[in-house]
Amino acid sequence: MASQTEENYLKSLFNLANDKNEVNISELAAQMQVSMPTVNSMVKTLQKNDWLIYEKYKPVILTPQGKKEAALIIRKHRLTEMFLVNKMGFGWEEVHEIAEQVEHIHAPKFFERMDEMMGFPTIDPHGSPIPDKQGRIQEINYLSLSDCKAGQTVILAALTNSSTEFLEFLNGRNLSLGTELKIRSKEAYDQSIVVTYPDHSSETLSEKVCEKLLVKVVE
Repeated sequence: MASQTEENYLKSLFNLANDKNEVNISELAAQMQVSMPTVNSMVKTLQKNDWLIYEKYKPVILTPQGKKEAALIIRKHRLTEMFLVNKMGFGWEEVHEIAEQVEHIHAPKFFERMDEMMGFPTIDPHGSPIPDKQGRIQEINYLSLSDCKAGQTVILAALTNSSTEFLEFLNGRNLSLGTELKIRSKEAYDQSIVVTYPDHSSETLSEKVCEKLLVKVVE
């Protein structure tokens, strides 16, 4: 059974890994905000559990076992966030820190019951896919709002950034998952987009914001 620290490392490795499941040690150190010697020590510990492959001066490689272990931690995190929003009335901007603590509980039946009570959701409150009980993640291909064109109608489906600050920014503009946006114009100079949506006749979103909004095209 992984310790809380080991689980945090596995989750960071999962999020940083490229399509070859490789992670640069320096990137991991920066992500975890620790020194290189500390990372090297933990990497060796994780290797003993067959969760990764490590050779000196080479990127760390997540093994299938390590990838599954990390995905199951993410599953608990995202299920918890969904439960807090759907069953306990928390705002989507309030749930991350709570889920960071709950994800380390080692009680499979607890999370199975949570999953069942919600009707087996497939996405979390921010639109990210929830891994299944085998650690498999169904990737969903959405389009970034920044890649859309004037005249299109889209539905806000997911976010690439779920920081409290960004979620509060969206709350202030009544933007949430499922909101239908009509793209009125796109500025050539700064790539900002003007949209309309229920109760908002016009809202200008910067390119920085649009890049963080993932959408499904309606028309």
